[in-house]
Amino acid sequence: MENRIPRIWKEEEIEGVSAPALRTLKSEAIKSLITAPLVTAQGVVGMMALGSRQPHYFSQADLDLLLQVEYQMALALDNAIAYGRLDAFKNRLEDEKLYLESEIRSELQFEDIVGDSPALRKVLEQVSVVASTRSTVLLHGETGTGKELIARAIHNASTRRERTIVKLNCAAIPSTLVESELFGHEKGAFTGAIDQKRGRFEVADQGTLFLDEVGDIALELQPKLLRAIQEQEFERLGSNRSIRVDVRLIAATHRDLQAMIREKLFREDLFYRLNVFPIEIPPLRERREDIPLLVHYYVARHSREMQKSIRRIPRDAMDALANAPWPGNIRELQNFIERSVILTRGEDLEVPLHELAEPVRVAMQVREIDPPTLRESERKAILAALKASGGKVSGPGGAAERLGLKRSTLRNKMNRLNIGRTDFQSIPAADVKNLRSRLSAS
Repeated sequence: MENRIPRIWKEEEIEGVSAPALRTLKSEAIKSLITAPLVTAQGVVGMMALGSRQPHYFSQADLDLLLQVEYQMALALDNAIAYGRLDAFKNRLEDEKLYLESEIRSELQFEDIVGDSPALRKVLEQVSVVASTRSTVLLHGETGTGKELIARAIHNASTRRERTIVKLNCAAIPSTLVESELFGHEKGAFTGAIDQKRGRFEVADQGTLFLDEVGDIALELQPKLLRAIQEQEFERLGSNRSIRVDVRLIAATHRDLQAMIREKLFREDLFYRLNVFPIEIPPLRERREDIPLLVHYYVARHSREMQKSIRRIPRDAMDALANAPWPGNIRELQNFIERSVILTRGEDLEVPLHELAEPVRVAMQVREIDPPTLRESERKAILAALKASGGKVSGPGGAAERLGLKRSTLRNKMNRLNIGRTDFQSIPAADVKNLRSRLSAS
């Protein structure tokens, strides 16, 4: 194979060579042999050999025939290898094309990072430090602060920028489908699996995988995610064959993962694996210096899209925008500016200033109409039931049974109300029966 020379081997030549392959032939009493290497455009991929227990069995005519067969076999192997590579490349391109098309249709699209505040500069410094590494990054921030934009900035500044950044919002799809979306599935793996599907981990090979709202991943799926991150390998649903990948992971969440760990809703080992390089994304209220820049940016962008000529932003409007609370952060600001551009009929931006204070009035009305004890009573009932059951959530005598709720329903309510063990250890017991009907109704 090394010399690429076809030849006929005599018995004494076989006996005189100590190669492992020929030792095997000797053990089978092979006395004569002809060999021909399988040579393709990629090099030698194998060898064809015929052996006989009779000495001097093969002639030059036999070798010539073997060479003709070898040529056809080498050509077929070369075509098969090339087709396999093309087919794998074609599948990757199709998967990336479908994913990119879905991304283009996404409503949340950022073209650039806008701002020059100290809080934003600190984040960008962290991005520049970690981008060139392979380390996992955990982005934490409120909804609408631009976590996906920061993730894209990390990817674009990394050595993987020529490959795809693949996104999965773990809160946007049912928990039963998250595993299939992450790792893919084989045909017939479950009802409705009519074809093989490659998961996001596989599509993101050699690139970056961005898991948004990672805190919403179901507890039972977290061990498999941990293994995929640590070992860089996984199995598709319905398959026992491990697939190895090279993926850089960026995760994002607005949840308090450490509080979820205390409440047994998130694995501690997964948190430590994700929290290699944490970056805190500041809310808009902590970077008010950037609001005028963002306003000008979105006014220019939406004016161009709507073919309007807006040249000025009134000072009182800008002051109101800069001082608004913006609980929805940049996403809320962007939507508000888009609405303002739609309402504008001249060259001055017409800002519906009355809407900026409207959420406050609505909140005040809710507090006046709805009893302030509704949420408090629900929380108090859960805490009392937990204390009465000694911290036991489910099972006979557990808090779920005392409240007449399913275990999963109680867990969801505890998560929504941020109830942890430290919350109910010192709370006095209350009359749970009187609050049960209101809790179930809510």
